Amino acid sequence: MDAMDTRQAVVITGMGILSPIGASIAALAEALLDSRSGIRQFQAPPLSRAYPAGVVHGDPASEFPALERVYLDRCQQLALLAARDALNDAGLDRMERFGSRAGLYYGNVNGGSATAQTSYRQLLCGQKQAGSPYAPMAIMQNGGAAQISIRHGIGGPVHTHGSACTASGAAIGEAARAIRDGYLDIAVAGGAEAPLTAALFFGFEGARALARADSADIASSCRPFDLRRTGLVLAEGAAFLVLESERHAQARGAACLAYLSGYGVAADAHHVAMPSAAGQARAMRMALADAGLEPSQLQYLNAHGTATRGGDPVEASAIRSVFGSGSASVPVSSTKGLHGHLLGAASAIECLVAVTAVRHRMLPATAGLAEPDPACMMNHIVGKSLKDQEVHAAMSLSCGFGGTNVALIVSKFTG
Repeated sequence: MDAMDTRQAVVITGMGILSPIGASIAALAEALLDSRSGIRQFQAPPLSRAYPAGVVHGDPASEFPALERVYLDRCQQLALLAARDALNDAGLDRMERFGSRAGLYYGNVNGGSATAQTSYRQLLCGQKQAGSPYAPMAIMQNGGAAQISIRHGIGGPVHTHGSACTASGAAIGEAARAIRDGYLDIAVAGGAEAPLTAALFFGFEGARALARADSADIASSCRPFDLRRTGLVLAEGAAFLVLESERHAQARGAACLAYLSGYGVAADAHHVAMPSAAGQARAMRMALADAGLEPSQLQYLNAHGTATRGGDPVEASAIRSVFGSGSASVPVSSTKGLHGHLLGAASAIECLVAVTAVRHRMLPATAGLAEPDPACMMNHIVGKSLKDQEVHAAMSLSCGFGGTNVALIVSKFTG
């Protein structure tokens, strides 16, 4: 029997999100349709300059008792809340009954940034000789994964992925692969990031990667693929999916929202900070092959589109090499103009955008794209998002520092 015949179809049965443009899937869809930005001015003392940033509204700490907050960085708080919502959406809470057949795949880059910064300030400025006994638990990169596993009784494999901007995409893809190949029945997969600290702004400012604040409208500071783009906008948030084999989901009577039908991961093997179109194109072609699709069968592509001078043209070149150019090629947008760059959680939120495009029959526009850079020419979705579009399959592409590229394809559920 052909190996393809034994693969399990992977379905999405739950989604949860905390983002600058919404704390629910319904709010996310509404913001995408209205092109409503969640980018605002943000101050990070002791830095004197204010930055545009994608900020989650509300106080996630208020959801946790004081005794828990001491070892939960903001990043882990966001992760716990979004994962909880994804599981609730799937009709689940505790997962013990699935034993080792349930897994957790988490993407994150910076761990507990705020806790780390506080600890360094106590050491270097306050001359303290010992920090909080809870700080290591709040700083560690896998803290979000550990807390979700503990909170929901996930007893199978628990993995943390750290491949920069593709971390949560790799987490989702590897979870889907484990289910598809029969190692798991169900998994929670996604990522979280809370990078809005002086230390992170300081580092990205040194790399000259951050966008200048738009003097007329701070919410329009991120302009992917536009001739006037000035850089990326940092953002915080978390996004998770519940993935299951179709057989497992149907056996427990779960609603299937979409298929996670394709996954491609490929390295540039080129440069730690300068992307390569060849590596990005390989990831997209691998995802298409994994889904059994031709490029012409894709109706939407959510691009990485960070609005950096160097990154956008390389990505556009990669997309053209796979899908061609002109109005007949795949419609493309980057939604970072609305929610900013969530670093390790970027792939996860943009995968949810792709699912939203399929389920809500829409093509989100690239906010802030008024004058496309000739070096970034593609079949851009500009102006208003398009409603009443038949989207059977959509791709999300993410490209990370270090050269890891991940492409995910979601397809309309037809079972």
